[in-house]
This record gives sequence, structure tokens and C-alpha cells, in this order.
Amino acid sequence: MAATCKLPSRTSLNNHLFRSEIPDQLRHLINDIAKAGKYVHNAIRTTDLGLAGSSNTFGEEQLKLDVLSNNIISEQLCESRLVESIASEEEANLETLNEAAPFSVVFDPLDGSSLLDANLAIGSIFGIYPKGTPIGRTPRDQVAALYLVYGPRTVLVYSAGKGVHAFYLNEVGEFILLKEKLIIKDELKTYSPGNLRAVSDTPAYRKMMNIWLDEAVTLRYSGGMVPDIHHLIIKGGGIFTNIGGSKYPQGKLRLLFECGPFAYLVEQAGGASSNGEKSLLDVQIHDIDQRTPIIIGAKSEVERVVRTLKGS
Repeated sequence: MAATCKLPSRTSLNNHLFRSEIPDQLRHLINDIAKAGKYVHNAIRTTDLGLAGSSNTFGEEQLKLDVLSNNIISEQLCESRLVESIASEEEANLETLNEAAPFSVVFDPLDGSSLLDANLAIGSIFGIYPKGTPIGRTPRDQVAALYLVYGPRTVLVYSAGKGVHAFYLNEVGEFILLKEKLIIKDELKTYSPGNLRAVSDTPAYRKMMNIWLDEAVTLRYSGGMVPDIHHLIIKGGGIFTNIGGSKYPQGKLRLLFECGPFAYLVEQAGGASSNGEKSLLDVQIHDIDQRTPIIIGAKSEVERVVRTLKGS
């Protein structure tokens, strides 16, 4: 009988996925996405930060790193042979890769890239669905979601329906367990208020800001969705908001690429999400570019924000 192999003292991402009994195909896909994240991590540190001279399909000017990150991730997902179709925030159309594959992947390849020249943390966001178009589905149909935050160190956080777990990228290019079974407690530690321009035409949002100021809640806002929500997940409490206003009546953030994956992760960690009416996991996806308000974090605080915005 063959000798039993000795497991390493560290817990790698692959080992954690295997130990958590994540189905093999999904395990391999998450590993492939992690590999793409390593290449993006390297590109951020070595690539010119200038403009690419192009715009995405929403008319937003692209940085060279936006385009490069999108290409890196798209190529890695194609190479994996596990992805039937992809949709990227940089292209915003569904592209078929392998009709026989079991999954579809939606992603924002480099969220917060406008913060690069200020050397602030940015990230990549992924939602994994069963094969087929996400149109007509809801974010609750995701089988997994994950993000990478590129800061002083690169961290990957994933959930495949069995809790939320964080890994850091070590010096030899391996994702090693940082924290597992992350929990968002029902307490308000910090607030991260996006789209503050909306306080000028949304009195209820101004009221919510004043409540947080009067309660001396700690402000933690970088202008990047990934690092700000990562902060509340890692710290285990807090609230992130980005509501609609006159310029963006439905909010600026996209349901498919940004809000849906984070709603999956935060609710897996025991928190809550809302568009002001219901959980973001239950909002039907009817358009690739669909925008949504987002209120996400500790359950009771999400409920309080929703009540305040409704004027109750």
C-alpha cells in the first residue's frame, strides 16, 4: 500500500478547496482564476499606468492596465476549458468560449483602476454561474464568488457556499490561508459611503450621513469598492453604501459584475445586502449593464439604512 503523503504545514488555496469538498471542476476553475490574479498582480507592478487610447462599451476611458487585465483573465478562462461563456465589465457582451463547459463567469477585471496613480488598493471581482447566460437569473444562482484585492499584499477571498475564506499571495506565488470562516457580526464598526454627491438631492441619504457623524462611527472610505468592502469583511462589521442620485438614478455600480458577487460573499459571511427593497441576491438580471443601488454589510445596519432612506 502506498504511503500516505504528508500534508504541508501551510494551507494552500487548492488544499483548502479540496478539504472543503468543493467539486473538482469548480475547484480547478477557482484555481485558474487565482492564477489569472497572480498575472494581474504582476502587471500592476510592472506596466505603464497610461491611457490605452480606447473606451469600453459604456464609453468609459480605459487605462492600459484595464485592457491588459481583461486580456489576462479572458485568456486564462479560455485556457481552463471549464468556462462556457464570459462577460466582462470592459466588454459587456457575453462571449462563448467552450459550449461543452459547465460554468459561466462574469468579472470586473480591475475595479477602481482610476486609483492607480494615487497608489491606492484596487481589485478584481468574479461571479461564477452554471453555464448559460446570466440574463434572467439572479445573483443567488451563483455557485461561487471571489475577489482579489491588490494592496500592500495581494489577498484572495472566495466562497463556494461553504463560508468565506481569505488567502494571501506569498513570496513564491502561492495563495496561503489567511483567515477562514469569516463572519460579519451584527455591529457597526465603520461606514463607507459612496456617491456622496447624492446627499444634495436625496435628503434621506444626508440624514443617514448625519446619523453616522452624530454617532461618531469611524469613516473608512478609499473610493474603491473592493478595498472598502474587503475592510468590512476582514474586520467583521460595518456598512458600505452607494445609492442612486440625479446623475445615476439607479446607482453607479453594476449588479452583474460588482454588486452580485459581493452580495453573495457578504451574505455567506452572515451579513446582508439590499437595493433598498430586497436582497441583491434576489434582483433579476435583465441587462449586462444593469446598475443598482447597494447597501451592504452588518444586517441590522443594512436594515436601518433602508428604513432611513424610505423615510421611516
